[in-house]
Amino acid sequence: MATKKERQRELARQAYERRMERQARRSKRTRQAWVASIAAILVIGVGTGSAALAGVWSGPAKKPAASSSSPAPSPSPAAPSAMVNGKCVYTTSGTAARKVSLPPTAPDTTATYTATLTTNRGTIVISLLNSKAPCTVNSFVSLAGQKYFDNTPCHRLTTSGIYVLQCGDPTGTGSGGPGYQFGDENLKGATYKTGTVAMANAGAGTNGSQFFLVYKDSPLPESYTPFGTITSGLSVLQTVASAGSDNSNSTGDGHPKDSVQIESMTISKT
Repeated sequence: MATKKERQRELARQAYERRMERQARRSKRTRQAWVASIAAILVIGVGTGSAALAGVWSGPAKKPAASSSSPAPSPSPAAPSAMVNGKCVYTTSGTAARKVSLPPTAPDTTATYTATLTTNRGTIVISLLNSKAPCTVNSFVSLAGQKYFDNTPCHRLTTSGIYVLQCGDPTGTGSGGPGYQFGDENLKGATYKTGTVAMANAGAGTNGSQFFLVYKDSPLPESYTPFGTITSGLSVLQTVASAGSDNSNSTGDGHPKDSVQIESMTISKT
């Protein structure tokens, strides 16, 4: 018959094993949620929808067995540059959610720009990083000047894994764009800390009009052009985030429960 001390040790061992099992399950759920959030967020998919989602985040294909008759693999095409010979390159693509003109190809690289987003939840002020992402800022300023962003919803909020509010699609579906695309900028060493404003995309060189505002440090790869920093109104985002999303995409990912509407966007230049 087991002694009292042996029974206590056995009970303690069983309790420890149950605790480790619960911790393993929690860790697995956390990893799955993080991957799902990363896989689902920031895809604008202009005219491509779920296909863009699968294409951007699909894993590497299984490597075929070596064969003397197999052709050599083709190199991946280089992502298009945002600027060539001092000129921004904007390429028509898809159908514009709102009809706008292409931005000018010659950006004012010496200007200092500030964007003011007036929303139904409060005002957000963004200092635009013109010296680091001139073609991105040039496009953003052009769209704002054409009132592309006025009376548009911020259609996506994530509250798990990464922490962003995504805006810039007049259709509110996550698939709308301005009818053109352009290359990435300012990616080397990019981080997505609280207050960062960056472009959403459907892969390298597919920037359009959609952007996201980071309300809490988010572990994203260096794939999204950072082009602004929130200088005022961060609390607006954090209040919206605290209300959560409707989980329409997945847990912690969907439309914000406290809907956000950009009523107007104005740009000041100095």
